[in-house]
This record gives sequence, structure tokens and C-alpha cells, in this order.
Amino acid sequence: MSPRGEVRFRDFTWRPIGRRNAVIAGLDLTIEPGERVLLVGPSGAGKSTLLHGLVGALGATIAGDLTGSAEVDGRSGLLLQNPADAIVAERTGRDVAFGPENAGLPRDEIWARVDAALDAVGLTYGRDHFTAALSGGEQQRLALAGVLAMRPDVLLLDEPTSMLDPATAATVREAILASAGGRTLLVVEHRIEAWLPHVDRVVVLSADGQVVGDGTVSAFLAGPRPDGVWMPGAPTPPLLAVPDTLVRPADEALTVTATDVSVELVMRTMRGTQRTQALTELTARLAPGRVTGFTGPSGAGKSTALAVLGGLLAPTTGTVAPDLRRWRSPALAAAVGWVPQNPEHGLLTSTVVDEVRHTATRTGRTVDAGAVLDVFGLGHLASSNPYRLSGGEQRRLALAAALAHRPGVVLLDEPTVGQDPGTWAAVAGWIAASRDAGAAVGLSTHDADVGLDIEHGMSRGVMT
Repeated sequence: MSPRGEVRFRDFTWRPIGRRNAVIAGLDLTIEPGERVLLVGPSGAGKSTLLHGLVGALGATIAGDLTGSAEVDGRSGLLLQNPADAIVAERTGRDVAFGPENAGLPRDEIWARVDAALDAVGLTYGRDHFTAALSGGEQQRLALAGVLAMRPDVLLLDEPTSMLDPATAATVREAILASAGGRTLLVVEHRIEAWLPHVDRVVVLSADGQVVGDGTVSAFLAGPRPDGVWMPGAPTPPLLAVPDTLVRPADEALTVTATDVSVELVMRTMRGTQRTQALTELTARLAPGRVTGFTGPSGAGKSTALAVLGGLLAPTTGTVAPDLRRWRSPALAAAVGWVPQNPEHGLLTSTVVDEVRHTATRTGRTVDAGAVLDVFGLGHLASSNPYRLSGGEQRRLALAAALAHRPGVVLLDEPTVGQDPGTWAAVAGWIAASRDAGAAVGLSTHDADVGLDIEHGMSRGVMT
């Protein structure tokens, strides 16, 4: 009988429904009990697919053709790439308790695990905080707490720190390593440098889902640089040159100004009301030909700031001019391109190419969908279903779909999450080209490499 915690792939092949080619084909891989393994490779290489295979999601909840086997000896706990997909309860304590409850643990032990897990990931709100009031980065920590509370034999973590600021990411990484103990750990990340001192082995996938590297950290660092991996010490890749014709605003770009804006988010349910101060006296200006960036820790209000400026959320106090909330939907969609932090929230059609054409069609504009998809490295996926893409591919599709009709105001919430160096260069290149073509760009990001005239920092809803 194999030791608990061993992971095995045998001739593992997966082709999502609607895709001609397999994402992973004939893969063989074994991870020994207690090993700490970092899985790296380009966006779309199949890293998340391997994790989904180990928890039995492929062919069950995710449609497609599966052959071969993926096995875990013992219990596995998966942190999903999109943390919103893991939230199952109204309040944080109940959400973390969901797994231990289903395992039939005693009540006292359940709540002891819940409190320990919330403390480990740095969520200090307490058990009764509404999950709907959490930022994207806080949702990521909540989802991790749910995994840690189960104390599985194998921890499967899909980009566990990608949506976090550096200080919070360090806290979460320490919590993962402390909780892992002697458990098997398989981590998927694009920004790998901080993980390298803590893993035993690095497995590298190629763009077509083949294992092209497998060895110790020292061997990985001493070997040739693999494609699509953020290597330590490597320079930031040059931005992709995006044709002006794809980004120049179709109409004159607006200047949008927020003055002394405060936002109190009110969550009402049958069990009560919770008020959260999301912004305090925000003053900011989106101007044509500039990037206004919002940076700061997880939960600081960056997404809220973008939503207020874009007419998607009403300020509690203060003013926004022009008041885009009063615009009719077609006019607002034509003028403002908004890319949410959760890319699935912006997907509306059944094929990638139709997604890119959708807003342009509704706003009476023409778009060269093929050229836009090629910029974002998605041309080969034009006929695929948007929900069958990887997380990084979905984020780039959300960008393409929101911006292909060339709006004058561009609002981007964490646009570079989940990108390899090449796809990062495409995303950052599109942002720079939009600015240079005269668009007014608002950007929420933890990514210090973007470096496009970042003007504003934030701390817990307050501009600094």
C-alpha cells in the first residue's frame, strides 16, 4: 500500500469540451509523500488542469474527455485559482466551517479549526463578517482558510498569493508552510521567486502541456530558462507594441473626477445588516492620455474606487463628474470599458470570438476580432467556449472583450494576475498603447512591474 500523500499521474490526458486539442496529453508524474513541489509554465499550459484532475473534477463538474489516471493517496484540499468559486456561505466562519462540518467533526473541533485557520491567513474580521463584503484578495485568503481547516494529506494550491500585496502574500505563504508540516504540497504560481527557498522540486510544463523540466531548485536555476516562466533576476519583458488602430478611442475620451467621495457598503440579509466603509474621501482624476493607478493592501478599496469612477457604484458622500450612473446603458458601455477582478463576471457568449464582438455589436462599432485575439495570444482559441479557458486566458479574454470597441475610459481591476512574461507584456502593452492613444486609464493593481505612471496609493479605503 502506497504511503498517504503520494500523487500519481499515469498517461493523463485531458481535452475540454469544444477544444480540438488536448490541454495535457500522456503525462506521467509522481510526487512522493511530503514533497513540496512548485508547478510552473506558461499561461494555458495545463497547471490548473492537473490540480482539478487530482480532486476528481474533470469529467464530473468540468466537461471534457479524460483518459489515463490522476490519483492521490489520502485526502486532498484544493485552493481554486478563482477564490469566488469556493465561497459557499454568507459569513466567513460558516464558510470555513463547511469542509469540517461535511467531514463530521465534533462542533468544538470545527470552530477551533475555523478560528485557527482565519488567524493563520490574517483575516481578522471574525466569524460573522459577510463574505460578500470581502475584496478579491480577502476572498483568496478565506478560500485558503477553508482548505487549511480540513488539514488534508495533500495541499493543492492554485496561485495562492496572486491577488495579494507583497506583505499579505508573505503572511499567507508563511501560513501555508506552517500548516503544511510534513504534508505533500503542490503549488502553482507564476511569480515563483518567493517560493523557491521553500520547495524541494520544480516541475516545468511547456505551452502544449508536456513536462520539460523536473528536478531540484538548484538544477532548475542552473538550467536553461524555460519559456513562459518568471525567472528570478530576469528583467521585466519589453511591452508588446499594440497597433494604434486597435486602441485609439472611437469617441473623445472623458475626464472623470471624484471629489471627497466616501462609500459605505451595506449588506442586508434575513439575519441582519452589515456596514463596511470601503472608501473615505477619495479625490482622484482620470484624464485622457494618463494612467491613474490605485495600489495598496488587500481590502484597501481599489476595486471600489474604479467602480465609483466608472458609474457602477453610487458614492455615499462626495461627487463624481460626469455622473456616469445617469447614462443609459448603451452609452455607458460605449464610453467605458470595465474589466472586473473576476473575469467570469464579464463573459456573456459561447465562443471566444463572439465574446470579443459582443460589446462592439451592441454599441454599433466594428472590431477586428482576429487582430485583437492575436494580440492577447488567444487566436487559436477563437472557437472555444470562454468557460473552458485557463484563468489567465479568461482574464485576457475579459480584457479583449471589454476594450475591443475602443472606449475612451478604460478601467482595469488587477489585469495582470495569472500572466506569464509573454502574456504580461501583451496586457501591459495594451494599457500603455491605450494611454498613448488618448484613453483615460484607471488601474487597480498589486503588480509593481506595471510601472505606468502609478499616481495613487490606498490604505483601507483612504487615499495616501
